[in-house]
Amino acid sequence: MTSDDNLARYFATNYARWDESVAIHAASVGYDVDGFLRGEKTLYQIEMDEVGDVAGKTLLHLQCHFGLDTLNWARLGATVTGLDFSEAAVRQARDLAAQIGTHDATFVESNVYDAGDVITSEFDVVYTGIGALNWLPDIRRWARVAANFVKPGGFLYLYESHPVLWALDDERDDEQLVVSRPYFETEQPTEWSGEAT
Repeated sequence: MTSDDNLARYFATNYARWDESVAIHAASVGYDVDGFLRGEKTLYQIEMDEVGDVAGKTLLHLQCHFGLDTLNWARLGATVTGLDFSEAAVRQARDLAAQIGTHDATFVESNVYDAGDVITSEFDVVYTGIGALNWLPDIRRWARVAANFVKPGGFLYLYESHPVLWALDDERDDEQLVVSRPYFETEQPTEWSGEAT
């Protein structure tokens, strides 16, 4: 969807943003790492219900950030592989795996579009959680990557917000739902600056 120059800039900006965000998120109340370490911060119930029993299954978590959801799948019995492009995120995920004593988790650093270059296995479940797809410049390419990792008889599971939420004007105060940003992919990435991560 975007030119190679635009794509390189897009990825460089996203790498910097996510590397910077890892320490902030790991210390935040929202991610609640302390609760996770105590076993209190788990997956959403609907995810666990819909995916079903993962004991003894292999699971690939694409765009895993620093691994909380990935490690929760491991706690439920899956042998997990988490993939993220942020070196800081992968390092934090490996540290959390060591802290909870799991040996059924592997974390791999790679851009999701290059995942096939670093992971050669197929998986019973390929999973991605909420807040991962909206950062991507080419969803069709992502879907091809994800599909290539699904083992025969396995499945892809997405738990994600509907993309129309990103297109709505969230600064209105008149209770009107107005589309103010593109719904579909654009040639140029969306850029904004703010205090929140």
